Formats: sequence, structure tokens, C-alpha cells
Amino acid sequence: MRTSQVVHRRFKRRTPEVTRRNSPGGTNVLKVSLAYGDGRLPLTLPEERTTVVTPTFRPALPDPERALRNALRSPIGPSPLRELAHKGQRVAISVCDVTRAQPRRLMVRAILDELEGLIRPEDVTILIATGTHRANTDDEIRGMLGGEITSACRVVNHVARDEGSLIDLGVVGDGVPVKLNRDWVEADLRITTGFVEPHFFAGFSGGPKMVAPGLAGIETVLTLHDAARIGHPDATWGVIEGNPVHDDVRAIARVAPPAFSMDVVLNSEQKITGVYAGNLFAMHAEACKQAKVDSMQPIREPFDVVVTSNSGYPLDQNLYQAVKGMSAAARVVKRGGLIVCAAECRDGIPGHGSYAAILASQPGPEALLEMIESPGYSEPDQWQVQIQAKIQMQARVLVKAGELTDAELAAAHFEAVEDIEQAVAAAGPDASICVLPEGPQTIPYISSANQIRL
Repeated sequence: MRTSQVVHRRFKRRTPEVTRRNSPGGTNVLKVSLAYGDGRLPLTLPEERTTVVTPTFRPALPDPERALRNALRSPIGPSPLRELAHKGQRVAISVCDVTRAQPRRLMVRAILDELEGLIRPEDVTILIATGTHRANTDDEIRGMLGGEITSACRVVNHVARDEGSLIDLGVVGDGVPVKLNRDWVEADLRITTGFVEPHFFAGFSGGPKMVAPGLAGIETVLTLHDAARIGHPDATWGVIEGNPVHDDVRAIARVAPPAFSMDVVLNSEQKITGVYAGNLFAMHAEACKQAKVDSMQPIREPFDVVVTSNSGYPLDQNLYQAVKGMSAAARVVKRGGLIVCAAECRDGIPGHGSYAAILASQPGPEALLEMIESPGYSEPDQWQVQIQAKIQMQARVLVKAGELTDAELAAAHFEAVEDIEQAVAAAGPDASICVLPEGPQTIPYISSANQIRL
């Protein structure tokens, strides 16, 4: 008989996610809740067969504003931010788009306060590093940055397909044609802001990704995300050095580097647990170390069933992003096993890019993968479909998405599920079960076979 376990280290949640109790039939059960939209999705599962894997819970910093200010004044690497600024400079600050939980208002406010008296707000351009994602709406931007900042500063959605907004900077890295946002390249003082968590093919988010793909042209993004790079074994969670995607991301960032960078690490409550600022690469390396400790958990053996979320809103706002939760689950599911992913998908599939069109172009995962890996194939969003197809060739994938119809999920080659508990029970009375309540905020790995490298 398996003994259930809850895998997390070092810090405990103030509010436990998992409770144990006896069911009316006398069987021990676990009650666990999945991050889903703005709330939680409760589940009851058999205790003796269930392993729950959560991030290492690190308490939030007691005074995040002071921590941000201190990081700006005592950075890793270069001079403090204020010493880099001069009157009359044009400043560009990159921030994450609405699909990320970055505390943009706190971070940008700290930077503007630090530059007060040297830089006029009207000389600051805040660039939303959308990559190939859709433009953020005015309401979303106000929610991300607040009315005071959006009224005082110029805010621009990066548009990867707008050639007029890009500057050609040549070819770098492993043959990557580089076009970057003009406002970024021509600024006198460039600053990146972001947050760091494991990324399913770039290793970690934040840092140089806030330059590319965040502010890159479509040709640059397509090359960074081509089938060969995405299919490389080191293009995965938690790997930076030797990762062909991240190696070229760093090369691009060196062409138009920020003078100063600041990243944060968040806990599962989306609260700041660490602030890192200064030199782009030095501060990012330190942030990645914390993210690795907090997010990456060793597991002894794979499972028959893995139930995952996509970390709740904002990451689970569409099906495209939900592939990340599936990818985390795929690391510890047996070949031929079952993945059940809960993602609200309030923004649909989404209704932008080529993701849905690529999925609709072929009858199933095998045909999709063959098409994407064929010489010369290049389409936006192919990377997400490539990863999804590989997951589906490894395991059966069910999706609970309250804002999508069964037909919409079927068109994306997924099976819809309403009752997750029933789906797990159908796997059989002896099936081993793993639950990732916070989705890709926890990256499990088989400790004996897959050591994580930074």
C-alpha cells in the first residue's frame, strides 16, 4: 500500500492546503483544493494512494516597498539606479503583460520614486512586454499599473508584428535575426522589471526574457521558438546554461542591454518573497536560485494519474497558457498515464495568434508534431502546440475549463471533464495519484533520473 505524502520543504503554509479525514465508509481521504480562476476547486481523494506536491511556501516580505527601495539602492553589480540616471534622459521600463502575476504597480512606483527629481514622468515609457500575446486593454493596463502611473507616464503595448515599431539589430547567437522595440532601443536609460519562476522551455522567466521575446519582433520570436530549439532536451524547466532558447535570449539582451534590472520572486499567494536588482544577468541568477529552491520538488517515481491546475488567475485565463500546467504534470506521469488539468480559461483558447488554427489543421497530436517538425514549417504559437502534442503522445489529457465548451476543447484535441474526482476514480482502485494544487508553481521531477541544472 502506498503511503500518502505532502511534498514541501522548509516553510509551512499558514493555511494548510491538505486535510485528512475519515469518509463515512471508514476510508481515509485527503481533501485538497486546486488553484482555479480567482478561487479554489475542492477535491476529495483516497489518502493511501495520493501524493500532494506543493511549492516550498516562503512567507511574504513584511515590507515589500522597503525591500524594493533597498534593492534599487544596494544592487547586485552596477551602481544604484539613481546614480545611473541624468536629467533629460528618456527612460524605458519593460513590464510583464496581463498573463503574469508581476506586482507591476509596486515595482514601477518604486522606480519612479527613486528617479524623482531627475526624470520627469512624461519622459518615461512603460513597455508592456507582450511578445506575441495580444495587446492588453486599457482597463487591464489600469489594473496592472494603477491610474496614477498610467496618467503620468506613456504606456505602450509592444506589437511584435508592427515592423514600423522595430529596429533591426542584425543576427546574434545561433543565427537569430534580431528586431527589438524601437522605444526600448532608443531610450537613454533602459530598465527591465519582471518576476522569476520556472519556465517550461526557457528555464526561468524574468531577466533577459523581458527584452526578448518580450520586446522582440515576430521573426525573432519564431526563430527563438523554432521546433529544433523547443525540441532540445535542455529546453525545459529550470535549465538555463546549455538551453538553446535561453542561450539565445541572453545573447539578444546583450545587444540592447538594460542599464538596470529588477526581478521579484513570489509565493503561491502572489506575494513578494525576494527582490533582486542590478546587473541583468547577476541579479537574475540569484533570483533563479531562490525560485529553484521554492518551486522544484524531487519525486521518487512517476504516477498513474497527475492532477494539476494552471496556478489560477492570471495564468489560467486561457487554454494556450494551460499547457504549462500540463507540462509540469508530464514530468511525473507514467507513459500511457492520465493528466487532468483544471484551468478556468475566462479568456478562451485564446482568440488571438495561431494556436487554435494550428490545432485545427491536423486530426491529432501525432500529425501535429510531424507537421511542426517538418523542414521549413514556421508559424506563431507552434511552440505551444509542439509541447502540447508531445505531452498528449505521452499521456491522456483531460481538461476542466469552466469557460470553454466541450466542443471547443475537442477542437483543441482535449477531452472535457466536469467531475475530476470521477475521472480519477475511473483510472482504477490501484492507480497512484499525484496532485499539483498550484500547477506550474511546483515543478516536480524524478530525482534519480532528472537532476535539475542551473
